[in-house]
Order: sequence, then C-alpha cells, then structure tokens
Amino acid sequence: MRVTMTSVPKRADRANEDFTCAGPTAAVLIDGAGIPGAESICRHGVAWYAARLGGCLLSLLSLAQDRGLPALLAEAIEQVTDDHRDTCDVADPISPSATVAVLRLSGGLLEYLVLGDSILVLDGAGAAPFVVCDPREVIISRSYQPAIEAAAEGGDERRRLLRDLRANRNRPGGFWLAKDDPRAAAEAIAGSRPISGLTAAVLLSNGAGRIVDRFRLADWPQVLAVLAASGPAEIIRQVREAEARHGVAADDATITYCTDLSEAADAARPAVQLMPGPRTARVPTGSRATRARRTR
Repeated sequence: MRVTMTSVPKRADRANEDFTCAGPTAAVLIDGAGIPGAESICRHGVAWYAARLGGCLLSLLSLAQDRGLPALLAEAIEQVTDDHRDTCDVADPISPSATVAVLRLSGGLLEYLVLGDSILVLDGAGAAPFVVCDPREVIISRSYQPAIEAAAEGGDERRRLLRDLRANRNRPGGFWLAKDDPRAAAEAIAGSRPISGLTAAVLLSNGAGRIVDRFRLADWPQVLAVLAASGPAEIIRQVREAEARHGVAADDATITYCTDLSEAADAARPAVQLMPGPRTARVPTGSRATRARRTR
C-alpha cells in the first residue's frame, strides 16, 4: 500500500492536535479535541492523547488481525486512558478526546471504522465514491457553532459553550468520540468493502473535509481527482485559502491518501510453504517442481 500524508496545524505557534500513521496494510487518522488551558485537567494535552491513541491502535491492528476494528479501538482507548488515569482527571468533560478513522486490508476486504466527524472515502474505478462519515456531532454542534465562533478564543464564554457542547458527548442521543470510555467504540460506523475494484482510499480530519462540506469548493469525485493528480497538500492549500477568504478560523487539517490497495492485500496473504517430502525420486532439472523449490 502506498501512503501519502499531509498534516498542517491550525497555527504555526500551536501543536498539531491531529495525528496520522500507517503500516503496510493499515492506516489510522486521529483528530484530537480539547480546550486550550485545560492543563489542570490533563497535564499531557490533546496532541499527546491523539498521538498515543493512534500509535496504540496501529500496533493493535498489526498484531491482532483476527479481531474486529471496534474491539481494537476499544482496547486502544482503554490502554491510553490507563496511561494517564493516575495523573489526570480522565472523566472530566473537557479532558482530551478524539475522532477516529481507520482502514485495514484483510482477506480480500478493506475494513473501515469511523467514530466522530472524521471522514473516510473509497474510490472505485467507474463507481461513485463511497463516503463514510458520522453526522451526529455535526448535527448537534450546529446550534452552538455561531456562538462559539463569536466568542474570544481561550475566553470564559467560549470555554462555557464548549463545555455545554461536550455534555452531549458519549451519551445516548448525543455523539460519540474516543475519550475515557472504551464502550464508545461500539458506537462507531464500521463495515467492509471488497478490495477488488478499489483504486484508492482516503482518511480526512474535519479540518480537511471542509473543502466539501463547508466551503463547497469541490465534490468528492473532484477531491479524489485532485488527490490523484497533486496529492493531499493541494487540498489543504485550497482549504487554507478558503478560510482566509471567508474569515473562518483555521483548523488542524490532515489527509492520509492510500493507493495500490490490491498489491498490499496480496503481499499480506500468508505465503504457501512447500513441505519437504521423502526423497524417493529424482525430479528432472528444469521441471515445475524444481523451479518451485528454488523460489522458497
């Protein structure tokens, strides 16, 4: 699997709270969420949480290929929560959390999982893009968004609004994110598609997905065409230009673009091993059996 990544922080003087990583047959994108100045709640911060969760999840994806994606995400959430449970108030509503997008190639299938407002798009030759997203946070956030954007960043009013919004998190009727409760993983959108016919897959944080859902600069077929021609950096460049043009505060923006999916799936299949048998007969030189032995 060939993977091209681009990740740009919202501001040069702020840590990037997105995180992405990939292995030969899996890719992970984490979009961290939190409130600046919440160090008294968690001394590690959102960027630490996102990187820790992403790295743990990729490791589990590589080592436990017989387990489903929701189960692996639940284990990753539990492990990272345990890493800072003794030093941080992990249950506080403003402690770090994250949205998640994952893909894994296994047994001729591309498995996927999306939790929160990150996005996964699959490109199939001659077919409409298959888009996986979880709209629950977006729907609930709409009523808060104008007031949040009008409030001063880091101010008490903005903090209050964000706390009220996060009160809807990880509860029935609300929206679900990775945080301190591994049961949230069961609420993720997960499934699989045959790898055959897929030409590419892309994971996007919501800051990069703005090119379609907020600024409407392109639809998903057009985004995939730009990715194929120019790569993820061009998409993020266009998003940054639109943010500046419309006076919209920038967000961390990350894209992980995966191609050569079939080749990666073929490489991941266990090799057939020829077991030596009794040497009761000689095989003529140049025969098919001799050639097979030489390639072991």
